[in-house]
Amino acid sequence: MEGLIHVTLTLALNVYFGIEGFEARIQTINIGALLSSESAGQIFSDAVNDINNRQLLGSSIYFNATSFVLTNSPLEVSRHMCDHVIPTEVSTVIVSHSNLSQSPPLAVSYTCGFYSIPVVGISARDGVFSDKNIHPSFLRTVAPYSDQAAIWIDILIHFKWTSIVVLHSSDFDGRNIFSQIQNEILKKTQPIQIDKEVSFKPGKDSYISDLSKLVDVESRVVLFYASAEDAKVIYKEANLLNLTTSGYVWIVTEQALSPHNVPTGTLGLCMVGGDNETSQIIDAVDVISRALQSVYSDKKQIITQVPKACESSDKIWTSGQTVYRYLKETELKEGLSGPVKFNNVGDRLMASYELINIQDTKQLLVGSYDINKVEEDRLTIKDSSILWMGRQVVKPKGIKILTHLKVVTIKQMPFVLTRPIADDEKCNQDPKVFEVECHKADNTTKKGFVPYCCYGYCMEMLKKLSFYVNFTYNVHLVGDGSFGAFEKSEGTLLSAPNNATDRRWNGMIGELLSYKADLIVAPLTITPDRAKYIDFSKPFKYQGLTILVKRKPQSSNLGSFLQPFQMTLWLLVVLSVHVVAVVLYLLDRFSPFGQFKLAKSDDTEEDALNLSTAIWFAWGVLLNSGIGEGTPRSFSARVLGMVWAGFAMIIVASYTANLAAFLVLDRPDSAISGIDDARMRNPVDDYKYATVKDSAVETYFRSRVELSTMYRTMGKWGNFEKTTDGIKAVKDGTYKAFIWDSSRLEYEAAQDCELKTVEGLFGRSSLGIGMRRKSPWKDPMSLTILNFHENGTMESLDNKWILNNAVSCPVKGSSPATLGLTNMAGVFMMVAGGIVIGVILVFVEIAYKNHHGMKEKEQEIARLAAHRWRSNIERRKFRRRMLLDLSAGEKLSTAGSVSDVEPSRNTMNHRLNNHRLDPNPNTSSGYV
Repeated sequence: MEGLIHVTLTLALNVYFGIEGFEARIQTINIGALLSSESAGQIFSDAVNDINNRQLLGSSIYFNATSFVLTNSPLEVSRHMCDHVIPTEVSTVIVSHSNLSQSPPLAVSYTCGFYSIPVVGISARDGVFSDKNIHPSFLRTVAPYSDQAAIWIDILIHFKWTSIVVLHSSDFDGRNIFSQIQNEILKKTQPIQIDKEVSFKPGKDSYISDLSKLVDVESRVVLFYASAEDAKVIYKEANLLNLTTSGYVWIVTEQALSPHNVPTGTLGLCMVGGDNETSQIIDAVDVISRALQSVYSDKKQIITQVPKACESSDKIWTSGQTVYRYLKETELKEGLSGPVKFNNVGDRLMASYELINIQDTKQLLVGSYDINKVEEDRLTIKDSSILWMGRQVVKPKGIKILTHLKVVTIKQMPFVLTRPIADDEKCNQDPKVFEVECHKADNTTKKGFVPYCCYGYCMEMLKKLSFYVNFTYNVHLVGDGSFGAFEKSEGTLLSAPNNATDRRWNGMIGELLSYKADLIVAPLTITPDRAKYIDFSKPFKYQGLTILVKRKPQSSNLGSFLQPFQMTLWLLVVLSVHVVAVVLYLLDRFSPFGQFKLAKSDDTEEDALNLSTAIWFAWGVLLNSGIGEGTPRSFSARVLGMVWAGFAMIIVASYTANLAAFLVLDRPDSAISGIDDARMRNPVDDYKYATVKDSAVETYFRSRVELSTMYRTMGKWGNFEKTTDGIKAVKDGTYKAFIWDSSRLEYEAAQDCELKTVEGLFGRSSLGIGMRRKSPWKDPMSLTILNFHENGTMESLDNKWILNNAVSCPVKGSSPATLGLTNMAGVFMMVAGGIVIGVILVFVEIAYKNHHGMKEKEQEIARLAAHRWRSNIERRKFRRRMLLDLSAGEKLSTAGSVSDVEPSRNTMNHRLNNHRLDPNPNTSSGYV
């Protein structure tokens, strides 16, 4: 038949072009096919001939069809490819599946991919074929199973289900469809929460352990992916666990609809024409012919020789990727299976689906997804035609509201306090001190947990909430002792955006997301990062962040009177007293006016200023105790004495004022003024501070650029595992400050007089009750908490647990700073200046005295010279008179006796002698 068609075509072309023109223009291209049966091979040959007939005139390409039946053995398929398919120089291969198995055609893809021969799959829907590192030349006319994830999300939005469970195999396709579900959720504006993700290993005999994880989950909408063999086992065991009863919804992939035991009420998608091999073969041949005609007619493309054998690796078809690229760019707007278009990895994009509902083992069409319609109208569902699980006709709510809740909390005074109890001991039910039985997991004990009694602010609030909202509960303490933060993990992050697989939540939030708890009743801070994954009630308490520091102890000892001055200042004052005393002594000692008075002074000379008197003077001036008789004599020493008196006045006044302040006020409690303090913003090694790691406070510092230095510094010094560790470190003095919620730190400061909080709050925040996304308890909890705020319930809890338990501490106030050398340096400089001035003045005095003494000496010499001159003159005059008197006496002697003359001569000699001895020339000689 093929030979006859070929002869007929040749004759027709001979007539149209002439023999020579035909031989120059005709080009034969071989297309291979490995199909499920010989009948499928005949359909393939007919499709190729139909293409040749449609392009009879105006085309230079003739397509030759070569088909084989696909076996179930991959090794036999590979051998058949090398022995029969590749030697025919095929440019493209169409592959289906074996009649004996639905296994993917991996052997064909591997062999052709090695030689870069394009392969068009018409039944392979496994996600692994989208990986171009493994299957570089594979494309397909059917959509992969993961393509159904987008339609699943549209179905959820149609029925207004916002909480789902994903149950999938752990193989490539299972992980791929879960990733697609996450990506599609992010694209939608309506929030959809993945409450639980269960991944199971395919091929097991039993899945009871995996399915039991779904029993306590609130969500009742299950998105299910598995192979037909695994789905059969899972349906059977899910029925045993009552997971397919009334209220549940199962939405499954196409292959999971094939087992005979699919539960009634199951919904599933089937691709339109996906299992119709005939339509897929015809559409594949149409795509191949269009692509090859385009690539061979492009004069810019040089098509090399197609491989003829598998003997060596140098037979790779260099033009194979070019043909593959043209195949991906080809589009059929009206194919038998619908519009055909490929994405960048060769997967079919435009596929339509039918929504199937299982009703008593029958598959009934209850909706469709038509790709030819506009996006808003593509999904059509007949709600009234659906029979739900449990043979219900009313659409399920998709969730199960539990009235007994598992509450997780954390020890955090004063919100949650604990005390250990014996196994047979009961907790106190007294309304004044209400206690709740709680436990903490501990594998080292026989029961696997340690019993406690929990009480405090949050426990009383929980009791009131349970009464008004109408639910019961049991409480347990978080296992790892943390509030909740991201941590690195090899597992998949629950509800994480962008398929974050390297991190997960720990602490209370991790237990909430893993369904170990239904509520978080604890001082949990509401943050944007946490609100992306869990819901919060309205805040039950508003607070901020503050800094806890240790008070400086007030010293009360015999030396308290020395507190106004630092020890350095005291030593300098004492030293100054003795230095000034020594200088005063030296000034008076060497001053000319210090030890001698003037020659004409009639006063009695006083004692000079000695060293002991100078010391007494200096202390007397300083202490204002009187200076007695010992005062400086010289002018230089008195100047220094006045300067020292001024110094003493300033020192005494400063000491008196500061001492009065210290008697009234205490020492400063802390030098830290707040978060903007220099030692907080620019950390130093001797001032260490920290917070609790994996907490909202740490997140607060990490998320703010202006606090990045503080965040890195706290990480270097090491944040604490628990709040109590940070408080203890401050009390011990190993850390100078601890940053935490104001409620807790104010409570600790009220309980311990050694601690105090820095004034002023920062990082305003609020505390709320945590629950999973779209929890039915969110609105009732929030309304009740708002009512508690209005009727004063929250205020009474604050008074009972935070404010009224404060111990009596001494009233603290702001106190003055201790004076130091820098404060009093000017006074000491004044004393030093006085000393310098005194020394200068004593030299001036000495110089002045020396100069004045020279003049007095000259005047004394002149006076003595004048006196001597006058004495000589007077003596001469006296001698002359004496001589005259003597001559007159001799004359008289002649008239009198000799005896009368002799006494007169003796008298004259005596007066002459007296005149010589009298130093005063003005003294009368007794003679006129």
